[in-house]
Amino acid sequence: MEYKIAVMPGDGIGKEIAEGAISVIEKIGGKYNHKFNINYADIGGIAIDNYGTPLPKETIEICKNSDGIILGAVGGPKWDELKGEDRPEKGLLNIRKELGLYTNLRPAIVYEPLKDASPLKTEIIGEGLDICIVRELTGGIYFGEKGVKEDGTAYDVLSYNVREIERIAIKGFEIAMKRGKKVTSVDKSNVLESSRLWRKTVIEISKNYPEVELNHMYVDNAAMQLLVNPTQFDVILTMNMFGDILSDEASMITGSIGMLPSASIGEKYGLYEPIHGSAPDIAGQDIANPIATILSVAMMFKHSMGLIDEGTAIEKAVEKVLNDGVRTRDIYTDGTKLVGTKEMVRAIIKNI
Repeated sequence: MEYKIAVMPGDGIGKEIAEGAISVIEKIGGKYNHKFNINYADIGGIAIDNYGTPLPKETIEICKNSDGIILGAVGGPKWDELKGEDRPEKGLLNIRKELGLYTNLRPAIVYEPLKDASPLKTEIIGEGLDICIVRELTGGIYFGEKGVKEDGTAYDVLSYNVREIERIAIKGFEIAMKRGKKVTSVDKSNVLESSRLWRKTVIEISKNYPEVELNHMYVDNAAMQLLVNPTQFDVILTMNMFGDILSDEASMITGSIGMLPSASIGEKYGLYEPIHGSAPDIAGQDIANPIATILSVAMMFKHSMGLIDEGTAIEKAVEKVLNDGVRTRDIYTDGTKLVGTKEMVRAIIKNI
C-alpha cells in the first residue's frame, strides 16, 4: 500500500524527534511492504521565520492531502515577545481548527520497567496504569469570544453547543468499547451552565452504549483522584480546558512526558504528536527522548490508516527496549543504559 504522510518538525527538539519518527516509518515500510511518501511542512516559530505566519497556507494544503500527519513541537523563547495571534502556538490551534480535529486522545501509561520513575507510590499504581483521556479540542473557552473592555476588564467566554458535545462523547464511548468499557465524564456542573449541558448530553449519548459504565466527576475531584486512585479510570471524557490540565497531570504520573504520544482526530484527518514541548534548552544535543513521537507514529498507523499490526509492532518494540534497560536521560536510573536520541531510535528499529 502507498500512503502520504505530512511531517511538521516545528521548533526546538522537533527536528530531532521527527527524524527518529521518519526512521521508524521507513522501517515499517520495508517490513510490511508499504510505501510512505513524506512531505515536510513548516509550523510554529520556524514558519514565522520563513513565512511570517505560524501556519502558512502551504502547510494546510500539505496536511489536507495526507493520510496522516506527524508534528514535532512548536514554540521557544525566540518568539516569546510576539502577540497572541502571532505566536508559534497559534499555528497549532489553527491547524486543529482547519482540519476539524475536535478529538484529542492522550494515553497515560505506566510501563512496568518505569514504575520507579513515577512520583506515585507503587501501591497506588498497583499492577500498572493505562488511562486514555478524551479531550474536546476545538470548542470551549480557548475558542470562545474573548477581549478586553475599555475599563481594562479581560474576558474569555466558555460555551458549548449540543452537537459539539455529542460528537466528542460518541468518540469517548467508542474508545471505551475497545478498552475497559468505562467512561468518567469530568465537568463542573455544580457551577457552570456549560457543564450542565455537557453532563445532560453525555447521559443521552450513553444510552446508545449500554455496555459502557458511565460515571461523573467534578474536575477538582478528578485532579485529586488521579493522584490518590488513578487505577479507577479507564476513559476520561472532558472539555477542552479541563482536558488540557488533567492530561498534563496524568502525564507526570507516568514519570516523564517524553514517553507519551497523542492523537488529534476528526471526521477526515488525524494529527499525531508527543505531548511534550519544544524543549529549546536541549535542542541539538542528542538527548531528547524520541519515544513519545515514535508512539505517536503507532497511533497514526492504527487510527488514520487502519494498520493495526504495524502500530502494535512499534509499541512492542518500545516495550522491549525499555525491558532491556535502555534509557534516555529523562528516564535514566542507576543500573540502566544511558543513550542519546539517535541510539534510542536505532534500538527501537532493531526490535521491530
